[in-house]
Amino acid sequence: MADSAFVALTHSSTLRRLLYEALAALGLDPTDTYRRAYAGVPLAAPLLESREDHDNAPRFWQALEGISGDVDIGLHLGEVMQPRPMDVIGYLLLAARDLRQGLQAFVRFQHILSGGFAARLEERDDEVRLVIDLNYRGVGSLRQQMECLAVLLSKMLAAAGGELPLLGVDFRHRAPRKLAEHRRLLGVEPRFSQAHDALILPRAALARPSRSASPRLFEVLSEEAEKQLAGLVENQLLARVRYWLELNLGSTTCSLEACALALSSHRSALQRALSEQGSSFRALHDEVRRLRALRLLEQGLGVREVARACGFAELSPFYRAFRRWQGGTPRGRS
Repeated sequence: MADSAFVALTHSSTLRRLLYEALAALGLDPTDTYRRAYAGVPLAAPLLESREDHDNAPRFWQALEGISGDVDIGLHLGEVMQPRPMDVIGYLLLAARDLRQGLQAFVRFQHILSGGFAARLEERDDEVRLVIDLNYRGVGSLRQQMECLAVLLSKMLAAAGGELPLLGVDFRHRAPRKLAEHRRLLGVEPRFSQAHDALILPRAALARPSRSASPRLFEVLSEEAEKQLAGLVENQLLARVRYWLELNLGSTTCSLEACALALSSHRSALQRALSEQGSSFRALHDEVRRLRALRLLEQGLGVREVARACGFAELSPFYRAFRRWQGGTPRGRS
């Protein structure tokens, strides 16, 4: 769909095209579906006052089940999507010498697909976890989007590395009432209410040679991907700092110095770069704390648990921060 009156769900034309084609394949008119999802929203302005294209996605995915009448619409969209390479990420997966190099490239250049991606590769014993979190400000994990993405990525990885049975799939959202379609399309029993959205693969599969490996092409594509990534510095920097804070909040000291070290930067350089983007480490730290506190309180956690999870050693500074955020005192179990 090429209607400039609509904001994009992601800055990746590939993902948009796959989504629109899949909607049509399921008998849903893409333009009409898009209009209905955003009915009543002033599209001339960014939705939710967001600064990144991916932040426009939640309303679409939240409305999709009601529009389609299909409680498993995400799974079914993933089922009909054709994971053919249409961008530099897809071709990198195919040109990589093995699945490990392909996944490392996916993680390295993830923000070309969406500024909301917070993907990483974790190798543990005989398993490897491909974390595929997509983060939105003030919104938790979106069931339909993540289930669609899990099916699509599993198909993409199989296309790049041959038959690739999943060992497991983790989702952050709560378990739906029925799981028959999850078992059919994913081939495993997913786990729900987990810390991250992730595909779990056999570690031995990472060393499997690619059938379409091309070292020279991989080198050329990597250079092009670096150029594209450089054009997304604003989204990438803010997303990376927010994600680092999400990972470390409540478990370690979240300081500007520690964040700069983790991002291979220096304190002054990171401070300056954030200032150039109209932000600061303190503002992002406060934002992540606030959103986590609200989310955990809504889930029914006690105030002390929420304060610890947000990096507060004592309740009094948490109360002061909460009053500043909300103008009141947090309600929850003491």
